[in-house]
Amino acid sequence: MNWNSICYDAGAFTAGLFLLEYGADRFIDHTAIVARQLGVSQTLVALLTAGAEWEELAVVVASILQGRSSLALGNVIGSSISNILGAFSLGLLFYPGRMAFDRSAKIYTVLLFLVTSSFAVVALTKNLGRLAGGIFIGVFGLYLVSVGSAIYKGVLSAPEDSESDDSDDDGSSEGNGVEVQHDYPPAEIAPLLPNNASGERSAHGWKHTLLYHVAQLILGFIALSLSGYVLSHSAASIADAFDLSGTVLGVTVLSFATTLPEKFVAVISGTRGHGGIVVASTAGSNIFLLTLCLGITFVAGNQKELADSLVPFELLVTWASSALFLLIVLLGSGRWIGGMLLILYLSFIVLEFTMYRR
Repeated sequence: MNWNSICYDAGAFTAGLFLLEYGADRFIDHTAIVARQLGVSQTLVALLTAGAEWEELAVVVASILQGRSSLALGNVIGSSISNILGAFSLGLLFYPGRMAFDRSAKIYTVLLFLVTSSFAVVALTKNLGRLAGGIFIGVFGLYLVSVGSAIYKGVLSAPEDSESDDSDDDGSSEGNGVEVQHDYPPAEIAPLLPNNASGERSAHGWKHTLLYHVAQLILGFIALSLSGYVLSHSAASIADAFDLSGTVLGVTVLSFATTLPEKFVAVISGTRGHGGIVVASTAGSNIFLLTLCLGITFVAGNQKELADSLVPFELLVTWASSALFLLIVLLGSGRWIGGMLLILYLSFIVLEFTMYRR
């Protein structure tokens, strides 16, 4: 065992965490501002940014090129589970009060459930192959068109925080800690930024332009992607040093590391009262994983290795977590649901390490 390499990877992992925190904070702040200035839902903006798992795609491609198709598939499955049970649960836990969701969030959560169900059927029937992969990639293309069209036409819900400034000026009861019931998703509970950095007029009497906030959003997104890439590679190297199998590594350690950006986004969004961003990050990430990433894995991966690496238990957990996610978004949720999901995720990790056999 090379302790020098282990220490180096541990240092890279720690540095990645700092980059991750910076990227998540910057991304959340400017996503809400851009959504407000464009007059579109935060959910839609987050679907195209936090919902794009580019670091996951980099890991999938690298795994396939190294002849480790099972690692790529394990990472996709494990990350889809981690996004719901491990990241979305944190958003619920940190959200101040009962979380409700807008119409666009519900639409894309239903889409995620349909995609997950399709993947489960394909996997259980062993119909893996390039044709199935091409279909999943095509679905991803249609998904991008639908989100872009919704943003352009404005046919989905208005921004969650569109009335936040009015509620602050009115001194509403939320500011006094009293929960108010609404028939629509609540506005942000806490401001994203101090007044002099929120995109409104600062103490010096000037405004940041929309282009500035878009640039800052992209900067945060790049930081998130880079941090996920660094964290995944350092975690994979550490796990390999301790002789973990490829499947266990992909479903547990690697997927946990690559979904740390989603966990940070969920915590910050939940703390600041942005339920739309919490659900968009989860739904968008899983749609990206189970369409584009999965499609590339099926098209370019080793077909025999992929078929042999599928575990019915993992497929069941993937489908069940998506079903739970759908129910929570449709019905709304409180903090105790987040705690339950987190316990389920920890139980899944323990079972993977104690019961799985190569």
